[in-house]
Order: sequence, then structure tokens, then C-alpha cells
Amino acid sequence: MMRPGVIAIAGCVFATTAIAGEANVEKVLIAKQRAGTYRFDVTVRQADAGWKHYADKWDVVAPDGKILGTRVLLHPHDLEQPFTRSLSGVWIPRGIDRVTVRAHGKIHGHGGKVVPVDVPRGGPES
Repeated sequence: MMRPGVIAIAGCVFATTAIAGEANVEKVLIAKQRAGTYRFDVTVRQADAGWKHYADKWDVVAPDGKILGTRVLLHPHDLEQPFTRSLSGVWIPRGIDRVTVRAHGKIHGHGGKVVPVDVPRGGPES
């Protein structure tokens, strides 16, 4: 008899967390678009395990915890790891010089690796 939370595959037993863990942000590129708005290209890794366990979004978060932008991920990326997705038009108020990008998984929520990013300022339209 198997315990809940354990999967047997081809005679081997693995804990489900060994198959699909927390969603981790691996890399973030930020580019200024126009005054106050930015594009984020974010690389996420999670050992997705189908529709019930996958990275389902990532957020751009201000130092005070306010979410400035969210990229919803509509499907698992089982065969594409890590994967990169973009979000344009993220407005970052003046005075915020650094944001954090965090990923979210359907099972584990937030808790994986986050990446802090400096906000590029300057230019004629700032």
C-alpha cells in the first residue's frame, strides 16, 4: 500500500517534491520602454509535472510588497525548462530603484529563488 504524496514509477519510489519543486527565477532582463514603464524578460525553472503542478505566474514586486506587474502562465512547461516569458508596460513609480521578481507555483506558491533587479533610469523621457 502506498502512502499519500508518493508516486511509484517503474518500480522506483519518489516523493512528489523530488519531481516538481518550487518555482525559481533564474534570470531577469529589464528594459526601459518609455517614461516610467518597463519590459521584463524572466527565466523561470520548475520541474513542472503536468496541469496539477506547474509554475503559473511571476510577479514584479516593489520594496513595500506591492505587486507592480504579473505575468500569468497558462500552461505547464514540462518539456521547456527553463523557460523565458516577457511582460511589457510595467509601470514603476519614481523613487523605486530596485524591484524583486518572484515566481509562483500551483502547489508550493511563492518560496523559490527570487531575483532583485535595479531599475534603469535616465534618458530624455524620464
